[in-house]
Amino acid sequence: MQVLVVTCGAAHLPQIARALQKRDTLAGLWISYKNRVGIAPEKFRRAWIFHLAVKPFYHLTSPANREKAHHFFFPLWRFWLHRQQPPPFDAVHALLGYGTEPFDFADKTGALKVIDASSSHPTSSYGFWQRECDLWCPGAEPGVPRWIFARANRDVERADVILCPSNFVRDSMLYNGIAESKCVVNPYGVDTSTFTPRETVPTKPRFICVGAIGLRKGYQYLFRAFEKVRRVLPEAELVCAGNYFNDFRLERPRWQGTFTHCQNLPHTELSKLLRTSTAFVFPSNEEGFARAVVEAMASGLPIIATHESGATTLVNDGVEGLIVKARGVDQLAAAMIKLATDRALNERMGRAAHVRGAQKNSWDDYTGRLLQIYGEAIARKKAAGPAAQS
Repeated sequence: MQVLVVTCGAAHLPQIARALQKRDTLAGLWISYKNRVGIAPEKFRRAWIFHLAVKPFYHLTSPANREKAHHFFFPLWRFWLHRQQPPPFDAVHALLGYGTEPFDFADKTGALKVIDASSSHPTSSYGFWQRECDLWCPGAEPGVPRWIFARANRDVERADVILCPSNFVRDSMLYNGIAESKCVVNPYGVDTSTFTPRETVPTKPRFICVGAIGLRKGYQYLFRAFEKVRRVLPEAELVCAGNYFNDFRLERPRWQGTFTHCQNLPHTELSKLLRTSTAFVFPSNEEGFARAVVEAMASGLPIIATHESGATTLVNDGVEGLIVKARGVDQLAAAMIKLATDRALNERMGRAAHVRGAQKNSWDDYTGRLLQIYGEAIARKKAAGPAAQS
């Protein structure tokens, strides 16, 4: 089996491609980022025309403008992609919203079409995000343009397989009318050589959240919850690692200086920070399954998160952490206080989180599960005959 991995950007696809290459099943990796994971030159293609167009924005402007530039220059990606000649492949693997062109390649040969759903169904994803904008930043819209959601809607309809990184994503697909037979849950893997378990629960409470600081990820509720935590635990610290999203502009002045802000942390520095933290907090209102959750689990941290964050795929309430209601400020604050004041519970949940998140869940393990999913889907497609391949 040979798999062609394609996306504009990168996300976690290079890690998948590297694991596929180890198994001699990588047909190619086509992205707009540099080759950071050691893909063989003959299998790696970079969309230089797109990269050179957006490069000044990535170096000289804000995250919001970088996002806008990515979408503005997207036609250059399509222009480049349409001029590529793919090698022989049995399956094409693309990120949600970026499947149209790779799927056109697959349709010419009957290859398997796979969408990696990095968020919930596009209709749900847009709705959750827009609701938070309406409430907290009237007039704002999701940072991803509506036409990307439209492409994503077409992707999930065309795909033979929808890789759902969480139960929440799968449930959103089913709710929106996608066939259950197309949806397969496979939670993301983790770099177990970088993210290793902490040695002890820190004396001073330190909570950490990793991800873009914006309304979709629920920071407006996290900051209000932490305000309540500080009334009980004045020495508590909240560390947020991520850049600001433009939709947080009305909230930002209120919370500036109430937490420790980190940006652009390399994984080596992030792993050190995780190992010195009390718990990982992730109150997202909509997510696929944040890789930061499984990285925190591998670091031996108990997790405080919502079902909508995707965490319930690996985190059982009361075992590997505490599951809280989305937008539930009081419940979120109570969970943080509980894990900061009960060291025995914290340690027990942290150990359980490491076992569930890291053991047998490296990117190699993830890709092994992926190849089994591919193989079963290809067999079903062949058994269904030519009509299923049209």
